[in-house]
Amino acid sequence: MGRDGRWRPGSAERPPVLCADHIAGRGQGVGLTYRRWRAPPTVASVSTPSEDRAAIVTGSTSGIGRAVVERLVSDGWQVLGVDLEAADDLKGAETLGADLTTRAGNRAAVDTALEAFGRIDLVVPNAGFQHVSPVADFPEDRWDALLQILLTSPFLLAKYAWPSLVEAPRGGRFVPIASAHALAASPFKAGYVSAKHGVLGLVKTLALEGAAQGLTAAAVCPGYVRTPLVEKQIADQATAHGISEDRVIEEVILTPHALKRLIEPSEVADVVAFLTTPAGSTFTGVPVTMDMGWTAR
Repeated sequence: MGRDGRWRPGSAERPPVLCADHIAGRGQGVGLTYRRWRAPPTVASVSTPSEDRAAIVTGSTSGIGRAVVERLVSDGWQVLGVDLEAADDLKGAETLGADLTTRAGNRAAVDTALEAFGRIDLVVPNAGFQHVSPVADFPEDRWDALLQILLTSPFLLAKYAWPSLVEAPRGGRFVPIASAHALAASPFKAGYVSAKHGVLGLVKTLALEGAAQGLTAAAVCPGYVRTPLVEKQIADQATAHGISEDRVIEEVILTPHALKRLIEPSEVADVVAFLTTPAGSTFTGVPVTMDMGWTAR
């Protein structure tokens, strides 16, 4: 600071953050409110043990969800894995069986985590399924179910966990596993594509609403991942396109990828883990795209 109390470049101190707030009743229009500047975390804090931090991960029995649970546990997190049926082989994690297409199921996930850990620092909505069908034949009940699990469940988890997330000492994190289909479309997947686009909109809204409390929200958007969900799609796509399953892999599944391979669940888990670090807090209100070049086209 200079002798006049003003900040100058090169000063050891940082400038105050200016926030334009309306000063009601003073006839002054917009005024400036000073908020104390807080130094960013040091590099050393990136490796700070996470045993006091708690997470909810849905769709945790297999695939991406299981990989995320295993990675967080290995990093020292307390984790509640939630799926339709509670897994008994997720070492180091608490598990819960709940129907996440219902309000009660989502509420139970949050209440169970709070009871077990006393806090929630991270929510990773990952549960989902796929249905492949032309729009004209798309079953309405499948449309409803897709939106319930892929879009309404993330919203409810955010809503119910919000009081805890905004109080998280190191900043709450909301990291849904979206998809490259949050950014692009494919035929015969009206429900899935619509829901994933909606998740990205939800993330943008949560990022803005939670910013003042240090909460961040970012949607991980992978291309095709080696999961049971993708394996099941092969047969469905073969029927929808009228081609063999071998041709589906080459001509449908991997066609959008510039790099012709499936992504591994552990690679998605690595990205989620990064987003929980101080460096990861710079990603908010955005898709974190890991699509093997899909959306570069």
